[in-house]
Amino acid sequence: MLNYTTYGATGAARPLLIAHGLFGSGRNWGVIAKRLSDRGKVNAVDMRNHAHSFWDGGHSYEALADDLAQVVEKTGAPADVLGHSMGGKAAMVLAVTRPELVNKLVVADIAPVAYTHTQMGPIEAMRKVDFSTVERRADVLEQMTQLEDGLPEFLAQSVDVAGKKWRLNLDVLTDEMGKIIGFPDVDGSFAGDTLFLSGAASDYVTRDHRATIKPLFPNAKFAKIPGAGHWLHAQKPREFEANVRAFLDRT
Repeated sequence: MLNYTTYGATGAARPLLIAHGLFGSGRNWGVIAKRLSDRGKVNAVDMRNHAHSFWDGGHSYEALADDLAQVVEKTGAPADVLGHSMGGKAAMVLAVTRPELVNKLVVADIAPVAYTHTQMGPIEAMRKVDFSTVERRADVLEQMTQLEDGLPEFLAQSVDVAGKKWRLNLDVLTDEMGKIIGFPDVDGSFAGDTLFLSGAASDYVTRDHRATIKPLFPNAKFAKIPGAGHWLHAQKPREFEANVRAFLDRT
């Protein structure tokens, strides 16, 4: 089963499951998870091949959705589910294929479509890090200056300094990149309340995507956070939390 961290205690609200994006971890969501835990329990997972969860040779969204299903079944079903980017795609597959496990769904800055960009640039940068010279995270940052601002700091959160390695299965993420940027053919739909929450400065979710979204999520609503890009939860955390809270608390 996936490694996960629980915040808060059982409350009036349903449990909330948070699924992070590519190269992330449940720890990245700690501040938002803690703040939302005043409603009830929040479980922030480490996805497979990331952080402290198990490594596996497959990284399909069907497999990732099955991983999330196991956590929901253990921690309380149905749960509210929030997923960002890769985690959002996994959450969508979970909701469509196992709708009985999902109460409300929040999809953060991703659509159920295939994208043309890859994430091989960060992987190549991570592969080039010489861990023989690494004694602290700052040593990793000094070797990743070719990446855009903010990305090295984000990636460095997945460094195991003592073990001198990445807590990311770079080989499998490379081999499965086509699946990660794609989206599987899934049968069915999720009739529950769904919020597609995007950054206003991001192009990951466009109006054209709604023709694909609506058949799968007929009760989908859409909102954008001004001044935020793809990393909307990190760039505008208070606004992100407020949107999620209002959606989950609405009856």
